[in-house]
Amino acid sequence: MPAGLPSALLERRPEIRATEQILVATNANIGVAKAAYFPQITLTGEYGYQSTALANLFSGSRRIWSFVPQLTQPIYTAGRLTSQVELAEAQQRSALAQYERAIQAGFRDVSDALIQYQKIREIRAQRESLVTSLQDRKRLAYMRFRGGVDTMLNALNSDQDLFIAELSLAQARRDELLSLVQLYKALGGGWQE
Repeated sequence: MPAGLPSALLERRPEIRATEQILVATNANIGVAKAAYFPQITLTGEYGYQSTALANLFSGSRRIWSFVPQLTQPIYTAGRLTSQVELAEAQQRSALAQYERAIQAGFRDVSDALIQYQKIREIRAQRESLVTSLQDRKRLAYMRFRGGVDTMLNALNSDQDLFIAELSLAQARRDELLSLVQLYKALGGGWQE
């Protein structure tokens, strides 16, 4: 595994992407809620010219914003509109908190996977050393048996111990590969060297 993997790899995790998109959507909802304050009038009338609503929008001697009857609806529903904006902002804060939790969970998963991978690699290395030692023991046990110094039972026991250690080593290699898969998963799909 290469050293110096960037934390940007976690941006590919599906739950982080999903919560990020929810956050983007809730930000957009704030804009939609605030847009309800904006008066809804037609800008063009018949034949594509300026509508009467637009022409009367700035009527009066001082050209001040004046609300004609078709624009009064946002004034009367201002409490509801304000509540909708506040709701959208609260939803955005909630989505932001979920996004932060997803990021924290991602970093925790990567940390756990790295620790697990390291520990399993250490276990595999120890079991490889044990297999090497037991191979030497088996070789010496058979030499002693052939030399008439030891019994066949001790030679067979060394065979059995070696076989058990080799099985344990195979399981450790499997566990190492599984922990590597978990690391790939935690990183959101691996890395490029």
